[in-house]
Amino acid sequence: MADALGEFEQLVLLAVLQLDADAHAATVRQTIADGARRRVTRGALYATLDRLTTKGFLDWEVEKSTPERGGIPRRRFRVTKSGVAALRRSYNAVRTLSRGLERVLREG
Repeated sequence: MADALGEFEQLVLLAVLQLDADAHAATVRQTIADGARRRVTRGALYATLDRLTTKGFLDWEVEKSTPERGGIPRRRFRVTKSGVAALRRSYNAVRTLSRGLERVLREG
């Protein structure tokens, strides 16, 4: 059976997909904080990025360093085909289980 995704793992994968070529740790963190209205610690984010990479759901490459970053390179993340498939399974499960609950789940 494929690895199930936790809620925060889903948010990380969704943020990486949204950000596309701008998917760096700092932008992923800000996207989740803004979109999910939740505080994201650096430790939790980096642990999750590493875990998703180990599961094969994320891949990354090192970008060249720039003078603005003091010569420190950064990683750019991308969701793998396996990551998209895992997100699709989670999305379909939530959508199926949510049917008929629109009135209850609607804001306000």
